[in-house]
Amino acid sequence: MRKKPQSTDRLRPVDLARAHGLSTQAVRNYEEAGILPAAARTPHGYRTYTPLHAGALRAFLALLPGHGHPTATAIMRAVNQDAPDEAFRLIDESHAQLLEDRRTLRDVEGALRDLAPDPAAPSEPAGTFIGPLARRLGIRPATLRAWEEAGLVRPGRDPRTGYRVYDEAAVRDARLAHQLRRGGHPLERIAPLIAHVHAAGGLAPLEAALTEWRDRLSARGRALLSGAAELDRHLRERG
Repeated sequence: MRKKPQSTDRLRPVDLARAHGLSTQAVRNYEEAGILPAAARTPHGYRTYTPLHAGALRAFLALLPGHGHPTATAIMRAVNQDAPDEAFRLIDESHAQLLEDRRTLRDVEGALRDLAPDPAAPSEPAGTFIGPLARRLGIRPATLRAWEEAGLVRPGRDPRTGYRVYDEAAVRDARLAHQLRRGGHPLERIAPLIAHVHAAGGLAPLEAALTEWRDRLSARGRALLSGAAELDRHLRERG
């Protein structure tokens, strides 16, 4: 059974710092930020910590990879203010954000699958105009113009008439935007993805970026679990 921390188990700032590869100033900063409970003081004004402070520091450092600094700080402040429900709410928000990110990745992967060429389907003619493309996608021409204003689609112009002309890349971008909009994603979230497609040089190189994205989400999920386990240990130590 884990030993209950006692107030007589005194630790110096340097003890906490060395155990976690930090500077003593970092430990003091964490206390001032409310990440650690307030330290006791010796008659000469020196800070003294206990194993409970060490547990709080371990919990904070474990929360960092999954939640990020602002949220991890807010969680520990809530714990130290005896407001565990607020800490749990913040943790729930991080999990909800991770779930939303997973849904976004799933929708992006689905959109890319839908964009895969179908040999049986008729191809768009070179230099497609806005009306035929809108009908093909089942949207209004005004929607394509709105996507152009948002920077999602970049049609050229017919030199004689000035009409919008969508080449192969512009048609691809319009189809990708259409799939993601159907998934409920706002334009401001679609624009960076299409920019990524352009930077990658097309859809095929984007597969590597999606794999990296998936791996980051998995690592974040593991980090959330590790942080929760360390925080649970600290809450039990607090009693």
